[in-house]
Amino acid sequence: MSSAPEVSVVIPTFARPDLVTRAVRSALAQTVTDIEVIVVIDGPDQATQDALSGIDDHRLRLVQLAQKGGAPNARNVGVEHAAAPWTALLDDDDEWLPEKLAVQLAYARTATVALPIIASRLINKTPRAEFVMPRRLPFDGEPVCEYLTVRRGLFHGDGFIQTSTIMAPTSLLRRVPFTVGLRRQQELDWTLRALDHDGVDLVIAAEPLVLWHQDEDRPRISLNSPWEAQLEWVRKMRPLLTPKAYAAIMMSIISSMAAPTRSFRVFRMLLGDARRHGRPSAIDYLTFFQIWLIPPQLRHTLRDRILSRRRPAVEQTPATSAAPGGRPSTAEHPVRTAAAVSPVPTSSPGSDVHV
Repeated sequence: MSSAPEVSVVIPTFARPDLVTRAVRSALAQTVTDIEVIVVIDGPDQATQDALSGIDDHRLRLVQLAQKGGAPNARNVGVEHAAAPWTALLDDDDEWLPEKLAVQLAYARTATVALPIIASRLINKTPRAEFVMPRRLPFDGEPVCEYLTVRRGLFHGDGFIQTSTIMAPTSLLRRVPFTVGLRRQQELDWTLRALDHDGVDLVIAAEPLVLWHQDEDRPRISLNSPWEAQLEWVRKMRPLLTPKAYAAIMMSIISSMAAPTRSFRVFRMLLGDARRHGRPSAIDYLTFFQIWLIPPQLRHTLRDRILSRRRPAVEQTPATSAAPGGRPSTAEHPVRTAAAVSPVPTSSPGSDVHV
């Protein structure tokens, strides 16, 4: 490996030695070999150190933190240690397909902005179904915040971004660190704040390049409902959101976290906030009411059955990076849709999924 690798891979982890070992091996198996893999162990964790010490590869580096600070903090620490011009993020419970970095670097080389964020589709693997997300690529000139949040179906959104799909300039990740203490929507928060800077655009590769494992037998932040903190977060983010995006987040994401309270006061508060500061659509209202009326497990089962029967729309025309007349605000920032560079190998895991 050269003194400056092409890509730094940052993996935060704590107390999940088997999972992080799987993630590390998928990073080291990339067809792009000039990389470094930085695992940030978020607090005292001898089991993880022992597991990773069995991987004999000089590209692997361990950073041990003295105390737990959470995944956003661990990512920020890893980025500070990164030696490459590009940093790719990988959660410890996910895997990359072998050509993930090669495909993203190809997109990066053709980017027309100084600081492109390169994301991709992923394969969502649950015990009930496997399907590709996001369901579609962005429309021409579509605001990022609306692409990532506004729903067109009762049980799903069309747009999506997840941490393990993101590769970005290391300088951008240092300029815009992850929000420490934020428990949910970390990648949405980071993406919207990053896009508020000059010279930044989001490019989404059409290929699914990541395996996103859900519902495995392990603790998950998403099983908790810190809805009050997330409500405070979305209110702070309102300047970076269009009214449509604000209403969609309030009536779907925040509501799905608050619904287990079964509180009519919370129901009214969220509905009123969405109507006062946002512009809800008919789908938003239907989504809101079904979230509060249908039990979460049944809702998740229905969602997975619907998505597993549908294919994503892939054919898209590349979007322009800015609207006529100058650079848009973050709330209106359009997404650039990337054309395919190379296909996912047919022998790769999950390549036969149907959506």
